[in-house]
Order: sequence, then structure tokens, then C-alpha cells
Amino acid sequence: MSLRVLNYLELESHLQRSGIGTAADHQRAALDGTDVEVVTSPWQGGAPLSALRSLSTGDGVFREYDVAHCNLVGPGSLAVARHAKRNGIPLVLHTHVTREDFAESFRGSTTVAPALGRYLRWFYSQADLVLCPSEYTKDVLESYPVDAPIRPITNGVDVDALAGFADLREEYRERYDLSGTVVFLVGNVFERKGLTTFCRVAEATPYDFAWFGPYDTGPHASKAVRRWTSDPPENVTFTGWVDDIRGAYGAGDVYLFPTKNENQGIAVLEAMACGKAVVLRDIPVFEEFYTDGHDCLKCDTTAEFREAVERLAEDDALRERLGNNARETALEHSLDRVGDQLAALYREVHDAVRAGRSVDLDTVCDGR
Repeated sequence: MSLRVLNYLELESHLQRSGIGTAADHQRAALDGTDVEVVTSPWQGGAPLSALRSLSTGDGVFREYDVAHCNLVGPGSLAVARHAKRNGIPLVLHTHVTREDFAESFRGSTTVAPALGRYLRWFYSQADLVLCPSEYTKDVLESYPVDAPIRPITNGVDVDALAGFADLREEYRERYDLSGTVVFLVGNVFERKGLTTFCRVAEATPYDFAWFGPYDTGPHASKAVRRWTSDPPENVTFTGWVDDIRGAYGAGDVYLFPTKNENQGIAVLEAMACGKAVVLRDIPVFEEFYTDGHDCLKCDTTAEFREAVERLAEDDALRERLGNNARETALEHSLDRVGDQLAALYREVHDAVRAGRSVDLDTVCDGR
């Protein structure tokens, strides 16, 4: 029996530039190769206002589906969760947001993070199954504690979507005036992602640095973001929004990611899938995925990051070896594996709720 699953990302049009948006895209692309039928909006007519009009005609607000899977934690997801619990629909909540990775993202986010943590504990505990990108995130959720079965499953990497990245190398290097060994990072510009360290390493080295991704200098921006983007080191380029992310991976040579906290880090997998040498901060989440000296270099201090960048810039053989191994690591997170795992988890949660029992994660294939 095929399942009809709601895969919902509220505020989707505003999250296309985010890791959460990419993760949802990966889920849907991965499920294309399974027997799961995916709907992306819970609302009759495809939007809340259309659903209200449907209510006036007696058709109800929500569409029909066998499993509800929400990727965010706002009012739309809360409405879906309440509808699911009232109507016996299995509820899957995906943890892309924790209080830990919310801190140091926006102005005031660190102050708000503790209150957010209390809300997340309550919200995620409603689920019949909580999915998260890593064992690290599972440990974080259990520390809250979240009272629901929790299963790690990789966000995956869309290797096919990156095809042709090398062909864009010269175009993007010329566009952003980059030459020689280019040290780069892909994603939204946040202090949490190691912005200050990225710029300090640039100041201490002669290479071109490029951060490919949007940034906010308005009232929501942190002081660090406003400071560095308004007056960057001479060898640092903040590109803003990039129309084809493949160009970023084509232009760059060494992927420097001194992030302070991640649930997984999709852009790391993308850089690895492109065979780039990767330098990471040595934080717990990366321990379960990557091995220092094999598919990446791991560092703790600004000095160590500088030394790693210089070493890779000067050693072509090391850069190539790490990049080749990184590509093999990325293939372990292919979307076909993600699709099979998601389909199995949906079926288990559906069967468990219908039978009035708890979800048995031991019956489902390894979620990583």
C-alpha cells in the first residue's frame, strides 16, 4: 500500500536560501524514487486563505494525507500538528531548529534561545516520531528532554544538482575577482557559522577568501555581521545571493567552515561531493561523519585554521587526496538512500499509530 505523506515547510518561499529549505527539497527529491505520494501543502486550495474559503463551503481546512511531516516549528506547523493529533494522523516532526544552533544567528537570538528551547521541548514532544540530522542533535534533544522517539537521518546531498560545477569556475572567479587558491564558504552569513574566525584567518593569509551567500545588514543583523560585511578585510569578498550555487563550488578550492554549532551542515556535504578539501571546526557533530586527516582537516583555534589553510594551499597532493576521500564520504549521503530510509520510517510510524503502539525504530533500516 502506498502512503500519501504531507511534507510541509511553512514559509517555504522565504526559506529557499536556507539550509532548512534545502533539506526539505532533498526529502522531496529523495522520495521521488519511492512509492510515497508527497503533498507539500496541508491546506485545501494550497494556501491558508484558500482553506478558509473551503471551510465556508463545508470542505474543511486541511487536505487528506496518511502521515504529516513538518519541517519547521511555527504557527503553520503547530496547526498541522494539532490537526494530526485530533484526527489520529501520524505526526513526524523534523528537527532543523534547536536552541543551540539558533543562538548567534540574528540580533537577539542568543537572548531568546532559552525560551525557544522550552517551546521546542514541548513542540517536538507531541510527535509520534522526531527526525533529526545527526546523533549529536539526538543527544541535544534528549537533554531538553523531548518525550518522543527520535531517529537520526542524514539531510543528504543532491549530487546530480551539482553536476557541471567545474564548468562555472572561470565565470565565477572573474565575476568576483578571485584568483589563485580561493578559500571559501557557502551559506547565510552568521556569526554562529564562524564569521569572525573566517575573517581573522583571511587577515593572516595572502589568499582570496569568498563567502557565497546572503547576509542581512538591517535591524535583525548581529553586530558581527554588520561589522565584517560593511568593512571586510581586503582579501575577503561577501558575494550576497548567488544565482547558481554550483558556481561557488567551482570557484573555490579550500572549504573553510569554522562553525560553532551545526545539526549536520549540508553545504559541507556539497563541498565534499565536489571533491573540495574541507577544513572544519572540531565540534561533536562532525565526529560522527568525518575523519581528520582522511576526508577533512579539523581545527580548534584561529591559528590552527590558518595553518591548515596554508598547508592545503601549498600542498596540491594533500588537497587532492582529501578532496577525493571527501567525495567518497559524500556519496554515503546520497538521496536514494535518504528516500528509502524516509519511506521505511513513514510506514513504521503509520503502522504503529494505526495499531495503537509505540514506534519501533529497531525495525527500520539505519537512518544515517
